[in-house]
Amino acid sequence: MSKLGTSVGMLATVFCVSVGAQTIKVTTLDQAGAQTVMQAAKESALELKAPSAIAVVDPAGDLLAFQRMDGVRPASADLAIEKARTAARLQRPTAEIEDSINKGRTAFVTANVVVLRGGMPIRVNGEVVGAVGVAGLSSETDAGIANIAAAVLSPPPKTTQHR
Repeated sequence: MSKLGTSVGMLATVFCVSVGAQTIKVTTLDQAGAQTVMQAAKESALELKAPSAIAVVDPAGDLLAFQRMDGVRPASADLAIEKARTAARLQRPTAEIEDSINKGRTAFVTANVVVLRGGMPIRVNGEVVGAVGVAGLSSETDAGIANIAAAVLSPPPKTTQHR
């Protein structure tokens, strides 16, 4: 075997080994999880008598589940999806982005993101696995419904009892 062939073989081995060493474990939001989040949002909206459009997306902002309840304005469908997409991609609530703009951080306006309350990242063990977006009655109601829905997959905090 030539020196070039041996060198190429050694390089290929090194690259293959280093790629395997870079593997990470990622928690994903599956369809069952998306439906759990959707159901929590829907129940909250019904309880508040606040018909809503509800979207659940993965971390990249791709749609996993969507529902537009009866009585919702047609534009709310697009708003819910974009709120969820923004919360997932920026990994923070859209309310924070809206607040930043209101405090003078206007660069977000040109960032091709929706800057309206109602988008909330979904976290499992501290990791963003997706987001939920809600659009319907008002920004405060939308944010409240999204907060409840996003928290449904997070285990409650552990409390210690003193005896």
